[in-house]
Order: sequence, then C-alpha cells, then structure tokens
Amino acid sequence: MKDNHSQHISQQFNAELEEVRSHLLAMGGLVEKQVNDAVTALIEADSGLAQQVRELDEQTNQMERDIDEACLRILARRQPAASDLRLVISISKSVIDLERIGDEASKIARRAIQLCEEGSAPRGYVEVRHIGDQVRKMVQDALDAFARFDPELALAVAQYDKTVDREYKTALRELVTYMMEDPRAISRVLNVIWALRSLERIGDHARNIAELVIYLVRGTDVRHMGLKRMREEVQGDKGSPA
Repeated sequence: MKDNHSQHISQQFNAELEEVRSHLLAMGGLVEKQVNDAVTALIEADSGLAQQVRELDEQTNQMERDIDEACLRILARRQPAASDLRLVISISKSVIDLERIGDEASKIARRAIQLCEEGSAPRGYVEVRHIGDQVRKMVQDALDAFARFDPELALAVAQYDKTVDREYKTALRELVTYMMEDPRAISRVLNVIWALRSLERIGDHARNIAELVIYLVRGTDVRHMGLKRMREEVQGDKGSPA
C-alpha cells in the first residue's frame, strides 16, 4: 500500500496527498490531547484546564474545514483513482470523526466545570480514568494505523470497542444503583455518567476511523460487518487491491 502512494508520475500530486494526510494526523494529535486534558480536568477538578479544552474546539473545527477543502481540491483537479481515491475519501470521512471526538472532549470539559461548581461526585472517577485511558489508546492506535496503513492494528481497535462498550454499561449500572441509594448525589453523579457517555462515543468514533483504514488498505467497506467478517477481510489471503 505504501508503494502505491509513493510512486506517482506527478510528484506534486504525491506531495498533495501526503500533505493532507499529515494534516489529518496533526488534527488527530490535537483531539487526542483534548481527550486527555478533559479527563484530567474532570478527575482533578481543574476548571482552568477544562476551559482550555473547550477553547481548542474552534481550532479543531477550522482544521476540519481546511482538510475538507484540500480533499475537494484534490478530487476536482486530480480526479484520483483506485487507492488514491480511497485515501482521499478515508481522510475526508475521518476528519468528521475527529471533529466529533473533539466535541465529546468539550462536553467532558463542560461536565468538569459543573462538578467544580457543585462539588466532586462521590462515585465514578475510577471508571472515568479507566475508560478514559482505554479510549485515548483507541484514538491513538486508530491514528497510528492510518499513519502506517496497518489494517491489523485497525482491526484491534475495532475489536477493543466491544470491551469499552461492556465496561461502560457495567459502570452505568453501578452509578444508577448508587444514585437510587443516595438521591442527594444524583446531580453530581449524573455529570460523571454524561462524561462516561462521551467517552463511550469517542471509542465509537475511533472504531469508525479504524474501519476506514481497513477500507483504505483492503478496498472493502467493513462499516456494517460483524467483527468475524471484518477479521476475515483483514487476515484473509486477499492481498491489497491496486
């Protein structure tokens, strides 16, 4: 796959593709930091850090717009085919998921600010830290898979999403039970629940990016496949299409 993207007749076209891909990865690094800082702000009751996360939102939105415009220019001027076309499509779709990850990080930051004002929640911080670490790793691995055209790593991200979903549901049940036992904690624990919901959605968006990596490398749309069929697409002896 890498060879396909490094042997263009037009070196300028190759440079344009590489530039837009590097901008995607830079945007990914920014939203990864947003997620990390939002979780830290919630756990450490740091409203200043939470506000910084929210202020990064416009920067990620602008990066999404710039990458979209670059992709449209490439499609209009270069009319790419085969693997080049899949690369441009995968980038244009991945930036949507990255922007939404930034939105969810901003929501977590907003919950952190509310908790700073209301007082810490009595429960749920261990779960926030744990699931936060997991989804941050998913985002990082999805971006690494994109950077290296690595469908195996992308598959691992998609598989891990099931673990995050399961742990989110377990944490949700425990926190709802706690609120029933102590109604005085409802408002504060709800903020933690909404933060966990945002983390679960970040995991979903990381999975979406991972699925686009598989499409990019294998040429198969795996978005609505089960994990078993997705594994067959990645590990089956199909080779990479041109």
